[in-house]
Amino acid sequence: QVRLVESGGGLVQPGESLRLSCAASGLLVGFWDMGWYRQAPGKQRELVAFRTTLNKITYADSVKGRFTISGDNTKNQLILQMNNLKPEDTAIYFCKAGSQDGYWGQGTQVTVAS
Repeated sequence: QVRLVESGGGLVQPGESLRLSCAASGLLVGFWDMGWYRQAPGKQRELVAFRTTLNKITYADSVKGRFTISGDNTKNQLILQMNNLKPEDTAIYFCKAGSQDGYWGQGTQVTVAS
């Protein structure tokens, strides 16, 4: 049974950083296309960053240069390092395994406010 559990969210001030983790069980992160998505109140869920098994990485334009997606195969986790956070980054962040249909985590709340 596949399970994805996000952690690392919280309340931070603009300009600060957070590191999100997605702990996977039932699959190996190094063998799946995986990504991070987010959903702000009243908005549709959107792609933040995605990494394929061939290490092709895609970022949303709004996070390029500030966010970095990576995998930790020893811990079987997907990581999202978020720097220079802005209020518009406030959302629930979700981890997904798979490019089409796949598996979703339950999400972790990120709030950026002064």
